[in-house]
Amino acid sequence: MSTRVALVTGAAGGIGAAVVGALAAQGYVVVAGDLDGAVPTTPPGKATEGAVVPVRLDVTDEQDVVRLVGWVEAEIGPLEVLVNAAGVLHPGVVTESSLADWQRMLAVNATGVYLVSREVARCLSERRRGAIVTVASNAAGVPRVGMAAYAASKAAASSLTRSLGLELAPYGVRCNVVSPGSTRTPMLAALAGSPGPDDVPVLDESAEARVVAGVPEDFRLGIPLGRLAEVQDVADAVVFLVSGAARHITVHELVVDGGATLR
Repeated sequence: MSTRVALVTGAAGGIGAAVVGALAAQGYVVVAGDLDGAVPTTPPGKATEGAVVPVRLDVTDEQDVVRLVGWVEAEIGPLEVLVNAAGVLHPGVVTESSLADWQRMLAVNATGVYLVSREVARCLSERRRGAIVTVASNAAGVPRVGMAAYAASKAAASSLTRSLGLELAPYGVRCNVVSPGSTRTPMLAALAGSPGPDDVPVLDESAEARVVAGVPEDFRLGIPLGRLAEVQDVADAVVFLVSGAARHITVHELVVDGGATLR
């Protein structure tokens, strides 16, 4: 059986790292792309099942994306799976936000999904198989105070992925979206936590309880299941959607938010 190869962007982040581990546990050779990754220069040798190959990838740089996908196909093996997990969040109300923040979130969260998905889709459609999953957010479909740019960028990524799913369906390639809610990650700690040692944000019990209970003044519902999502909850959803168990699922959004958006 040929080696199954997956590319995960944002692989150093909380959800991205969990997805890398989950796919590796399923036997994929996982190319883990992130700005903090190593730069591929020579083949790492024959990658075996469950191997993780860290690479540097700037999803906002078209040439970097084209180079990386070409390198993976030539040196690692034919891609079968793409998981778009790269994302950034700069909270702030619109009237106090900067154009730079807006552009950065759109560049990473939306344009990055476009660039990487486009290049990988070209490979998958030729082989008439494969799966793409984009990690979006439940904020894409629900207004959030202080998160307008983030929500807009994630809505764009979600719509792009599902539209791509229609275009690739005739080639047997499936495209789906996983939309997490509040998940225990460094991003959530930065958004809702408080400064910890060395000013690194931490999410203490009171902050976590506030998120779970909801924030009425921000028109934000709580989480009916009564807890934050763990990164593994999101990773498990991704693994399901790329697996054969989801072979007849495409153009779908799987919301992993404990019922927070009531959908």
